[in-house]
Amino acid sequence: MWVLLLILLGAACVFSVGVGLWVFCSHFFTTDIPAAIDHPVRLHVLYYLFQLLVTWGTILEKLGICSMPQFVSFMYDLLPVKQDPDVVVKDLRFGTIPVKVYQPKVSSCTPRRGVLYFHGGGAIIGSLKTYHEICCRLSKESDSVVVAVGYRKAPQHKFPTPMRDCLVASIHFLKTLDVYGVDPARVVVCGDSAGGGMAVVMCQKLMDRSDLPKIRAQLLVYAVLQMVDFQLPSYQQNANVPLLSWNFAFRCFCYYMDVHPSWESVLMKGDHLPAEVWEKYRKWLGSENIPERFKKRGYREVPHVPHNEDAYLETNHTLDLMNTPVIAEDEVVSRLPEACIVSCEFDLLRDESLLYKKRLEDLGVPVTWHHMEDGFHGVLNTLGMGYFQFPCSTRILNAMVHFLKGL
Repeated sequence: MWVLLLILLGAACVFSVGVGLWVFCSHFFTTDIPAAIDHPVRLHVLYYLFQLLVTWGTILEKLGICSMPQFVSFMYDLLPVKQDPDVVVKDLRFGTIPVKVYQPKVSSCTPRRGVLYFHGGGAIIGSLKTYHEICCRLSKESDSVVVAVGYRKAPQHKFPTPMRDCLVASIHFLKTLDVYGVDPARVVVCGDSAGGGMAVVMCQKLMDRSDLPKIRAQLLVYAVLQMVDFQLPSYQQNANVPLLSWNFAFRCFCYYMDVHPSWESVLMKGDHLPAEVWEKYRKWLGSENIPERFKKRGYREVPHVPHNEDAYLETNHTLDLMNTPVIAEDEVVSRLPEACIVSCEFDLLRDESLLYKKRLEDLGVPVTWHHMEDGFHGVLNTLGMGYFQFPCSTRILNAMVHFLKGL
């Protein structure tokens, strides 16, 4: 019996080492870390650890034990959380949706601004716990009431469930602002990555609700704003740059949108949409809307061939405004509140922020734009991670705080 246990233990150790070596070799040969990013070794190590979690999660998913996102989220939530004595944190529920409410401990003689925060993670990972540091510091440094929304995530809860959760939580908060001492004239929606797209959708969904306070501003950090064109310059330039590679982004897309992975090459080339659809949205999504300086690192326009009708039938929900809010009609976009947009140079999603910025500005909506020349997708999440924190994360937080204080 003991011999069998030792053999199994040895096999498990060998297998674990093999997985680690395979991830290391794969990481070494495929990862692209641009020279302009500070602390490249630090990013290599951080991304290797992330890839290791994803790989083990994939193995467990194949074995039917749990999904990859569940495993990664579980491991992330094991990280310690630092409490700030200057911020009061409450775990509540808006209906059935868990939220964390962050309030500065120092009392205020006037109502504070309120921030609805929708976390990133591709709608498959990320949690209230992993975003504690960001929300806590945002509340403290901007003297705001921050409400982080714990929406349900894919693959257990696919589109549109996460969006519905965010909408329900937003309406609940807007109806109870007085409970939290929030000024109804200064409510901001905020989010990073997938959460940034959710923030924009909330603006669009709530803009005509006469029974609710109006959203004052939208604060977006490298937001997901379209799921239509995957050949924008930033997609070509940053496909292998951490922390969001094309491979991982596409996995998030498939989990969330319930799209079969076999359509990857069709989606990448844009062959999933008819020519008339491309023509309709080209005025907003076309690469000509991206400033030339963002194409200097390389860009090749990919011509569209006759579309694949089966792919279109299975993926046309990407055109839903809850997935691609940047293509909303002018009449909608022109009435959106002012925006603060943060983009990162070495981000797969960089150009989505640029397209949205141009749409807003063309329609007269005020925009404050911060572009991080050394930034990469997910850098904000390194805030408070000690050795793994990057200077860019602090600059992004400072930009967010400065914008909020100006409202």
